[in-house]
Amino acid sequence: MAGRRLGNPCWFELATRAGGLDAAGAFYRAVLGWEIEDSGMEGFDYHLAKADGDMVAGLMVPPPAVAEMPPFWMIYFAVDDADAFVTDATAEGAVLHRGPEAVPGTGRFALLSDPQGAAFGILQPDMGGMSEADIARAEAGGAFNPGKAGHGAWNELMTSDPEAGFAFYSKLFGWTKGDAVNMGDAGVYQILRRDDVDIGGVMGLGQAPAPNWLPYFGLAGGVSKGVEAIRMAGGVVHHGPTEVPGGTFIALAQDPQGAWFAVTGATE
Repeated sequence: MAGRRLGNPCWFELATRAGGLDAAGAFYRAVLGWEIEDSGMEGFDYHLAKADGDMVAGLMVPPPAVAEMPPFWMIYFAVDDADAFVTDATAEGAVLHRGPEAVPGTGRFALLSDPQGAAFGILQPDMGGMSEADIARAEAGGAFNPGKAGHGAWNELMTSDPEAGFAFYSKLFGWTKGDAVNMGDAGVYQILRRDDVDIGGVMGLGQAPAPNWLPYFGLAGGVSKGVEAIRMAGGVVHHGPTEVPGGTFIALAQDPQGAWFAVTGATE
């Protein structure tokens, strides 16, 4: 399975608490500068976040069957054929939770967990109804664009078996290894590359209770300013601002409903 979109981080989706959708939108508007609007989906409250003209994230309340799950962010990766990907992924030990199914005007998606248990989504984009300008924006980065504030800037996998995790995603998405950073007692932080571009990293569990993907969002100003905005809006900052290899700064936080996320910027 090969294609120009395969394995590209393409969408970020927040599942928040019942009754907390508007509050979640207000929080990320204050922290990331997002414009939030209702998607207009009939029978389903799904809000869309926009940054610099790009659709970058979705915000929703999960269905009643999984309403007791704590709030979390889901990262979606682009595929060329959702059904074929699910067949290949489950053959490699992934667990399918939902789909593949179609969202009119968006594409076909599925929700899975990798063999170690980290949840992720896939999306086969439907560009049939998109304008040439929208297609160009999507191909230029779309929701994941480290050069733009308010967009996805990094994708971090914390897992019980980093080598097995890398092998799984590498086989399916064609990712390769970039630099490896020795973090001492915390182990090795392995950079993930797609088409010779760094898109994220994989590391051991650390203090995470279970394998998971963590999204990083870019900030327009310094990370210290972002940390202040998180706290002022009711979030909790657990780590940072901290400088990381490459000269950028990060902070890890939870929003007021409890979903973990991280922010990054060029200055402290």
